[in-house]
Amino acid sequence: MTKGVKIVTIGGGSSYTPELVEGFIKRYHELPIKELWLVDIPEGEEKLNIVGTLAKRMVEKSGLPIDVHLTLDRREALKDADFVTTQFRVGLLDARAKDESIPLKYGVIGQETNGPGGLFKGLRTIPVILDICKDMEELCPNAWLVNFTNPAGMVTEAVLRYTNINKVVGLCNVPVGIRMGIAKVLGVEANRIQIDFAGLNHMVYGLDVFLDGESILEDLIDKLTSNNESGVTMKNIVDLGWEPDFIKGLKVIPCPYHRYYYQTSRMLEEELEASKTVGTRAQVVKQVEKELFELYKDPNLNIKPPQLEKRGGAYYSDAACSLISSIYNDKQDIQTVNTRNNGAIASIPDDSAIEINCVITKEGPKPIAVGDLPVAVRGLVQEIKSFERIAAEAAVTGDYNTALLAMVINPLVPSDKIAKQILDEMLEAHKDHLPQFANSIKV
Repeated sequence: MTKGVKIVTIGGGSSYTPELVEGFIKRYHELPIKELWLVDIPEGEEKLNIVGTLAKRMVEKSGLPIDVHLTLDRREALKDADFVTTQFRVGLLDARAKDESIPLKYGVIGQETNGPGGLFKGLRTIPVILDICKDMEELCPNAWLVNFTNPAGMVTEAVLRYTNINKVVGLCNVPVGIRMGIAKVLGVEANRIQIDFAGLNHMVYGLDVFLDGESILEDLIDKLTSNNESGVTMKNIVDLGWEPDFIKGLKVIPCPYHRYYYQTSRMLEEELEASKTVGTRAQVVKQVEKELFELYKDPNLNIKPPQLEKRGGAYYSDAACSLISSIYNDKQDIQTVNTRNNGAIASIPDDSAIEINCVITKEGPKPIAVGDLPVAVRGLVQEIKSFERIAAEAAVTGDYNTALLAMVINPLVPSDKIAKQILDEMLEAHKDHLPQFANSIKV
């Protein structure tokens, strides 16, 4: 008789948690969860209580014997866990608003996982993740860490390089969203579509696309370009469409985040305009979250409300539940995750984190080798990997020069002088969440 699975979710007060709970309830027959611990910090206690109470109502409605625990004591929660999921935001949405607005003052894209904003999200997040890993090494050394805290690729890179946690998988909803979007364009069920993904988190390409096992990449590119459809959009990224002849030349499917690199000036114009009218994405999300938490408070609500899809992270939690179930059941199905390269992409170091299709086993993800990436996309992927590596090093060391180097080599930052100005202003703005840079921040 199985003892039942213990899952700990750090950032349990997140608005995404109801989707996670729904996914666990749906899969209970194959993933018998006995305990679900939702953990947060004191600043998140109110949200934790609202979301946690909704989670308990959802479980009660299901009639399943899952014990839901709410706590601010991470160490108490982690003891003997089987899986730990992380979905938190250091500095909450106020920090995201700074990441998005400060670069714009310098004519640089402000975005939460790309450019200066992505760097600073990593600098704030990585030390916290490494602390969680230390606790895991002591309290649940056999647990799997399933991270969907952004920037997921950089965070996975840091865990692989700076901890003893080998059982780590980074997760993103972009590949799932692309598959769903392409299925919609073609008017077919999503389970008939398979895409060969390879690259990095928020820098992943669909190298080939299959319908019922047959490659349809050329026909799909023709269809997407003749209708000027992108195949997929994200709630948080404006869809400008692509120059059709460019996509025909690229010969692979880009992800929505590639717009920041291939359409930089247009995306910057859109952001500047939006900041004057609706505000930055963080301000929009704040309003969406406010509405969601009002819904969550309703004592009669005992399901995941459909309004959650407005939040921009649809399929995230469902992808996490799928991944956990596949590891637990040794399913050996194919999912797209962030894991150690181990030679799967020839032009990326073996010990680095990549995002790629993997066979999911009880030993974890086994990357499906693709050899080298097409020459047209290889350089950009390598450039972003260099940025992630150096950013992770800066987060761990708190070294100012390393942080500046990461900022300068990011392709969205136009010069070393502007990089330094943005770095100094953002270090000051985020100083409460960057203790490792205390000596570098000008008082």
